[in-house]
Amino acid sequence: MVKYKIGAVVAEFNYDLTHMMLELAREEAKIRDCEIVQVVPVPGVFDMPLAIKKLLEKDGIDTVITLGAVIEGSTDHDQIVAQHASRKIADLSLEFEKPVALGISGPGMTRLDAHKRVEYGKRAVEAAVKMCDRLKEI
Repeated sequence: MVKYKIGAVVAEFNYDLTHMMLELAREEAKIRDCEIVQVVPVPGVFDMPLAIKKLLEKDGIDTVITLGAVIEGSTDHDQIVAQHASRKIADLSLEFEKPVALGISGPGMTRLDAHKRVEYGKRAVEAAVKMCDRLKEI
């Protein structure tokens, strides 16, 4: 029996990294008797909030994980993307009263740093499941 049904919003930008993050997330979900029941690919991290909202509206989704890698460029674009996306993601979690786990690495990291952080996919599932468990206790 599945403990929690998880929705995943995955950035296509830096797909080589986010694909690995998703695979690690799927493995972690299985270990925790959970299932990623829907994956929504979006162009990038900045584009995640609307897809997250759509998943949170569904009765069959207990929690949502976000997977992305915001890599440093020649401007402060990475800072802006990460800050605005994370703020909106937190707002959606509060609005819908369902956990949304931040599995987004960056900003301010190199591509090499991002490769070292693909385990954020696993950590996102861990955080989502723990939050679901803790909210049941309240």
